[in-house]
Amino acid sequence: MLETFGGRILAVLIPICELMGIFVVAVSALAAFGRYVRGLVTHRGGDVKFELANGLAVSLEFKMAAEILKTVQIRNLDELTVLGAVIILRALLSFLIHFEMKQIDHPQSTKINGGITQ
Repeated sequence: MLETFGGRILAVLIPICELMGIFVVAVSALAAFGRYVRGLVTHRGGDVKFELANGLAVSLEFKMAAEILKTVQIRNLDELTVLGAVIILRALLSFLIHFEMKQIDHPQSTKINGGITQ
């Protein structure tokens, strides 16, 4: 009884988490594109790359949540292997995106010391 109840809840929660991740990617991509086009028109530089990377990182968190929920439904070792590989790939992507965001957020700053740019 509890197993079927848990299975029904997970059958709803997992696709919802996946859809939230897809929604975040779509909204982030459209917003970043809008900022990019606005920057072309106004000739002002924006932080489009950072905003898009931030949206992708958030969407990966929703996707990882869905993968973690899927671990409850594992029935054999083959499913565990595939799920483990997907989790590792998504975690690696998340790490790379956060690394890229760190580089964008803290670029090689130019400090002015006595009029000399380093």
